[in-house]
Amino acid sequence: MKEQRENKQKRGMMVSVRALFGILFFLLMIGTILLSCLFNSMFLERYYVSDRKNALIRVYTDLQNASVKDLLQSDDFDISLRQSLRQGNVSLLVMDSGTRKVKVWSADESVMEDRLYANIFGITPVMEEKEQEKETGGNRGRRENGENEEQGQYEEDGYISNYVIVRILEQEQPYTINVVLDRRGGTRSLEMWGPLGESSFFLLRSPLEDIRSSAAAANRFFGYVGVGLAVAGAILAWWLSRLITAPIRQLTEISDRMKSLDFSAKYEGRGRTELDLLGRNMNEVSQKLEETISALRTANNDLRRDLDRRNREEEMRREFLSNVTHELKTPIALVRGYAEGLQDGIADDPENRAFYLETIVEESDRMNNIVQKVLQLNQLEFGDGSVSMERFDITALISNYLENASILAQKNGMTVQFEQKDPLFVWGDPFLIQEVFQNYYSNALNHADGEKVIDIRCEPAGDLVRVTVFNTGNPIPEKSLPHIWEKFYKVDKARTRAYGGSGVGLSIVKAIMDLHHRDYGVENYENGVAFWFELDRSGDKGSS
Repeated sequence: MKEQRENKQKRGMMVSVRALFGILFFLLMIGTILLSCLFNSMFLERYYVSDRKNALIRVYTDLQNASVKDLLQSDDFDISLRQSLRQGNVSLLVMDSGTRKVKVWSADESVMEDRLYANIFGITPVMEEKEQEKETGGNRGRRENGENEEQGQYEEDGYISNYVIVRILEQEQPYTINVVLDRRGGTRSLEMWGPLGESSFFLLRSPLEDIRSSAAAANRFFGYVGVGLAVAGAILAWWLSRLITAPIRQLTEISDRMKSLDFSAKYEGRGRTELDLLGRNMNEVSQKLEETISALRTANNDLRRDLDRRNREEEMRREFLSNVTHELKTPIALVRGYAEGLQDGIADDPENRAFYLETIVEESDRMNNIVQKVLQLNQLEFGDGSVSMERFDITALISNYLENASILAQKNGMTVQFEQKDPLFVWGDPFLIQEVFQNYYSNALNHADGEKVIDIRCEPAGDLVRVTVFNTGNPIPEKSLPHIWEKFYKVDKARTRAYGGSGVGLSIVKAIMDLHHRDYGVENYENGVAFWFELDRSGDKGSS
């Protein structure tokens, strides 16, 4: 046991190659996913903004080329332009110097006009400047500079603006690109404006909220996919590591079991690697050790069986001597006492001498009865356990016994009732079953009281027959019921001695019924006690 605990502790301290391989692979997967998410969070939105800016530049390039070639009003260019604007989610406004709309592609033309005018006249405030004023001037500075906090607006020279420039991306080109915040809804847009040709201005506008939402969605999707890939990778790593380390684990398990003298495990590999060769060599060593130890165990088992039999016989001998000594102590003392009385001439008249001699004879018979009962019980409990099974008529067996023992019932003033007349065939050892019934009947004779009735019944129930012996009188105390089948146990010791009981009758019943593998028992009633036993009647075709 100590060695097994030490082995378990060592295995608990060891790091499995498969576990180490799986953990490292899983950590690598997790690290890759976390690093990807970090780069995604830091640079993905910038990439999308840059990509959208390039899309605006491409639209501007198409507009500029069309303006130079005087193709702004051509149908072919209009179709191509609308397709580009729709794919890029871009709104377009082109106006000439006379404020005439040349090209419009927007769901809200008024907003596009306001934004183009605000950009041309430079009346859209820049957030960095306003934020600097907040830090230096506080709330008073905001109010003095015209910020309407309740409406989220900026006021510049009497012009109230709902928009503020968050960031200027480009302004040294023929065009300017800004990130603009709508203070009313908190939405951001990418605006590109500037001159187009000699007498026109253009405005390209694309919402950035879609970009940010797409980036967030991409992050979430990548996270979900990453977790799935990590789990799949962990499973794959576990499977690969198990495949690689399976021979090592099998050899380790075999060696552990061999240390515990368990040689049933065999290496099953059929390859040609060094591990497979080692496994086959361990199989040969295991088989030779098993054969040697098996021979030693056989000899050891034979020796142990002999010792157990000797110990059991010794225990039986001690128990027999103890029980017999205990039971014979009183009758021997009585015989000795009365014999000494006769020897000393205490009983000097014929009547007393006759009483003394009668007592000596009774106690001698009692001692003989005890010895015979104890020998019979020991033979039943520690014999070869053989039972001569026969099919016999239990009705005839009981009737014959009652007829022979009728004088005992008459002597004790008992009324014996047995109404079963038809044959009732059962399986058992007739001699031993009669011994069971005799013990029940003798017990009823000795304990019947009150009306002094003994009622005997044979009741078929399916494949069994229950034989019950009931006698009127006092019930057995509940505390004594579990012990009445024990050797030499007596519920009423004075009464048992009065009728010469040995205290082993019910123990003999128990031993006989255990040999038959059938149930037996006792039940208390208000007016008496019923002892019963069951026998097999399977195969009985004509009994009732």
